[in-house]
Amino acid sequence: MDVVDTLLSGVRGRGSVFGRSVLRPPWSLRFTDAPYLTLCTPLRGAGWIVPSTGTPRRVSTGEAAIVRGPEPFTFTDDPAAPAPAPTREVGGGASPTTAHADPGELSGPTVLLAGAYDVRAEVPHHLLRVLPTVLVVPDNGDCAPLRDYLESQIATGGPGRQTVLDRMLDWLLVCALRDWFDRPEAERPQWYAALGDDVVGAALRALHDDPAEPWTTASLAARAGVSRTTLAKRFTELVGEGPVSYLTGWRMTLAADLLARPELTVAAVARRVGYADAFGFSAAFKRVRGVSPTAFRQGLTAAEPDDARAARVGVADPVG
Repeated sequence: MDVVDTLLSGVRGRGSVFGRSVLRPPWSLRFTDAPYLTLCTPLRGAGWIVPSTGTPRRVSTGEAAIVRGPEPFTFTDDPAAPAPAPTREVGGGASPTTAHADPGELSGPTVLLAGAYDVRAEVPHHLLRVLPTVLVVPDNGDCAPLRDYLESQIATGGPGRQTVLDRMLDWLLVCALRDWFDRPEAERPQWYAALGDDVVGAALRALHDDPAEPWTTASLAARAGVSRTTLAKRFTELVGEGPVSYLTGWRMTLAADLLARPELTVAAVARRVGYADAFGFSAAFKRVRGVSPTAFRQGLTAAEPDDARAARVGVADPVG
């Protein structure tokens, strides 16, 4: 699997589309308790994303705005208005869809779709931690058929409509993120840019494809077709650390998500990320994360909301 595909495969919306945000000026939506990411895309009209701090950004039909939480933000028709009214508060990043919208409502001047993404897993953060507070991806024309289909689903309803809407917004989010990271103004993690290098890219893909493999600098150099010295030097220049150090950090990221699965013992997690025994893994995890795997797992359980704990499902196993 492509490295970026692996990192984003766990990002999923959970019933947080609201298809009836039909807005007529003056209007303002206040997103409170914002999740890690909120996707906003107007089907009609335009508005302004106003973060708690920073510069307002305009987003129009066909564009996608991604807002990084947890700070609240506002979507409004006039960012200069001292107290736009009426203001509707939207808790948790977005409110769930209820009954399907009247088709006539979709002809309103502004119609907004949004999706909330808590992104509790550690793996996506390997890519997403560098995102700005607000980013806007321009319309490239490729998503027009998808937007038309979204409108039809909102208006007509039907079995499984919420799941369809969630998955389509997932697609829009991933597409917007991919487009953003390809833009010249985007800040990218060092390893992301290094994927395009003939030498380092081959080594990085090997580490992500099979992190449990007992990789050494020499074996990675052989995979990349260069000398050990050449790989070590170039990898450090482009990624900011050596290949073995990067592998350790990546393994601990994977392990953090696996520790959220109560059915896996610490020893089982250790084996899945390339350690022969729990002792060596625990020492490495504490060195990188500052706490033992057991303490980390206890912290996850304590911080998990009751409703999420009751509905918990296993995190997708990225290492087989």
